[in-house]
Amino acid sequence: MNKIFPSRFALLKAYISLFLILSFIIRLSFLIWNFSELDKSGFTIGKTFLIGFLFDVATISFFTIPYLIYLLLFPKHFYGSIIDKIITYFSFSLGVLILFFSFFGEFTFWEEFQRRYNFIAVDYLIYTYEVVENINESYPLPILISAMLALVLISIVLVYKLGYFGKVFTSETNFTSKLIATIPWFIIVAISTLFITNKQADFSNNRYNNELAKAGIYSFFAAFRNNELPYNEFYKIIPKEAAYKSVKASMLDSKNTFINPNKNAIYRTIVNSDSISKAIKPNVIFICIESLSANFLKEFGNTNNITPTIDSLENNSLFFKNLFATGTRTVRGMEAITLSIPPTAGRSIVKRKENQGLFTIGEVFKQKGYERNFFYGGDGYFDNMNTFFGGNGFNIVDRGRGFLLDKSISTTRTNIEDAEVTFENAWGVCDMDLYNKVIKEADKAHDSSKPFFDFVMTTSNHKPYTYPTGKIDIPSGTGRNGAVKYTDYAIAQFIKKAKQKPWFHNTVFVIMSDHCASSAGRWELDVKNYHIPAIIFNLPNQQPKKIDKLASQIDVFPTLFATFNWDYTSNLFGQNILTMLPNEERAFIGNYRKLGYLKDKKVLILDEQKNANFYSWNPSDNSLKLVPTDKKFENKAISFYEVADDLYRNNGLKIKE
Repeated sequence: MNKIFPSRFALLKAYISLFLILSFIIRLSFLIWNFSELDKSGFTIGKTFLIGFLFDVATISFFTIPYLIYLLLFPKHFYGSIIDKIITYFSFSLGVLILFFSFFGEFTFWEEFQRRYNFIAVDYLIYTYEVVENINESYPLPILISAMLALVLISIVLVYKLGYFGKVFTSETNFTSKLIATIPWFIIVAISTLFITNKQADFSNNRYNNELAKAGIYSFFAAFRNNELPYNEFYKIIPKEAAYKSVKASMLDSKNTFINPNKNAIYRTIVNSDSISKAIKPNVIFICIESLSANFLKEFGNTNNITPTIDSLENNSLFFKNLFATGTRTVRGMEAITLSIPPTAGRSIVKRKENQGLFTIGEVFKQKGYERNFFYGGDGYFDNMNTFFGGNGFNIVDRGRGFLLDKSISTTRTNIEDAEVTFENAWGVCDMDLYNKVIKEADKAHDSSKPFFDFVMTTSNHKPYTYPTGKIDIPSGTGRNGAVKYTDYAIAQFIKKAKQKPWFHNTVFVIMSDHCASSAGRWELDVKNYHIPAIIFNLPNQQPKKIDKLASQIDVFPTLFATFNWDYTSNLFGQNILTMLPNEERAFIGNYRKLGYLKDKKVLILDEQKNANFYSWNPSDNSLKLVPTDKKFENKAISFYEVADDLYRNNGLKIKE
């Protein structure tokens, strides 16, 4: 042991020990937290902790390198000098502070996402204002910071009393002994860099066991390096021509014509008009509701009466009962809704650099002469929303805090002014304030006699779940149910005010969630945790109807365009749900690594290790059972994802001039 940790390395030994103890506490806590979801066999639990320990060792090895270099090169003659003490105390204090910061951070991240740090945590580093404010409003931040600093101080005092600092400063360790002690850690770093990947912790079919086996900090840096995953490099593929042929066959009917039938493209003409029904051009207000899971609605068994407005609207609208979100984050929902595309691996297209001049649903509205607006109650700089929407022809209405749009984007930006705000938290103004702004801008558009399409992104159903007091019977900030009920209440007030406007009778309201409130579960992809509601309200000449066809987020606007009897050119993957045949029903689900294709209670899940796992899905208990692969089903799933990625990377999603 003295060769591994000679006296000069005493503090390093203490630091590594502290890290391993904290990591064990985190892993054990998460195990207890989600014990009911785990594979609890002794072998699996043991393997979980063994793999976790190995990842912990790999993680701490990277942290040791700067201090090891210092220890190795600092001359023995100056051991215990003032400069040595300053560097040693500062380095140890900073290192311990990082450990405890990560310790507290892992618990807050797990509470929200039931995962170790991932690409979301990386993104959050960019948007510090919203994240810090959200943490401050969601947790007793002064207490957390005080506790963290107290633990750092206690650790330093304890290590001091145990004599570790004294050993470092009075050491007689020579260069050869230091070199022998240093080499193993450099070897571990080299092995970890060259041969160890975070996905190697995914040893089980149970997602929770896999997450427990990981190390939070290691996962963070793995996500930092791998937030974009070119499909052809990481996923199972079929010949490109076969993939395009399969996808185009799914889009083909007697009224659709591919503009370049022999080319690897899906650009086509959609014909919905007929000799009986004329095309209509109503205004469209789309409300994208933050984190509205289907199971919040009475229709799907909720007994808390937290969505009375939506429950009422569904009986007077086109209500899609069997619709699934494509992803687990707002930007993924925006990608699906605007681009009408299956989810792409890695980060959402909304957050990528090459995301302007794309063929979105906004382009269809433009073909019909509409003004297009994007409303957001916070600063649309967050998650690159303003750049995406502005770069694709939308005017921006948000709560700007000074961040400018990309100068190359030609669009207008309207601020939600202080005088228009009655309540605001970290994520932006409350839904009622946002809707009041929508009404004000709709009045202006109506006066100009130009039809408008408004994409409205809400934020009230988001942690810290705060909203104006006295509006509903659940106190602000007490939990998700209150946020959902306030969100529903705000919709009621919005529609009530809209009904008093001259433009209401000619305005269609589309209400849909961006994603579910929680996507985590024990399976690779928890299917039920992608189930969302969608409503089309106030549609002219359309009887209320509940539609039970399996469909995707990407299909809602192509369905809306069909109800308007619009003919248009399209690069959209989505289909008209109303005319879907039973064998055409399907949905796309995924996260940034896993891509799922759902059909006939079967789901094919693709991952970045070129695996294609085929399951039967039991909706009653949300379980997945691995079954023998259906090759035709597999190739169909692969073709959609392969084509979607190929179109993005080869400018196939761009607007055709």
